[in-house]
Amino acid sequence: MIGQTIDIAYWNQVLKDKTPDEIIDWALRLTNNNIVTTSFGVYSEVLLSTITKHSNDIKVIWCDTLYNQPSTYEHAENITEKYHLNLRKYQSLLSKEEVEKTIGFPSLEDDNFDQFSEVVKLEPFKRALKEHNPEVWFTNIRVRQTELRNKKDILSLSKNGILKVSPFYYWTDADLDAYVTKHNLTKNVDYFDPIKALQSRECGIHLQ
Repeated sequence: MIGQTIDIAYWNQVLKDKTPDEIIDWALRLTNNNIVTTSFGVYSEVLLSTITKHSNDIKVIWCDTLYNQPSTYEHAENITEKYHLNLRKYQSLLSKEEVEKTIGFPSLEDDNFDQFSEVVKLEPFKRALKEHNPEVWFTNIRVRQTELRNKKDILSLSKNGILKVSPFYYWTDADLDAYVTKHNLTKNVDYFDPIKALQSRECGIHLQ
């Protein structure tokens, strides 16, 4: 795996002063076996518009929880068409109705919340990783989002050794808002993740 052959600490220092475009260009040179994940969340168009300039056929992995707002599905459709995304959509093997009949729609405090998380988000994501077996995984995590993400960097490793690349890691919301305005992009302000539930809570896939 690529992530086990490079000095991540060294390259994090080198890349810290680079632009997202330069970071993406550097990472794409490592291997052709890449994916980018998206939830079609608030700032999703920022990463997708940037990375497709460098690789217009990169596999875009979307784990649809089945609980997205209608505006998120509309946003996903618009962004997919706008950038001709090579979208690979994954979702629970159970229908939404089956999930609610067997597990319900639990709150964080409920005993079956972990099972709900596994069924609607984690299993589909694990299935996506197994199917595509990427060496490099582009993501839009940023510092200051959660306790876990504060401990990451531009480059980090997943549990199974995939090199995770976060080109906008050090960008603030204000930085992204300015970028959105400058490039006439859209924000999905109504985004909701039933697994994340709270802004300070991890969504699950970045624990993998």
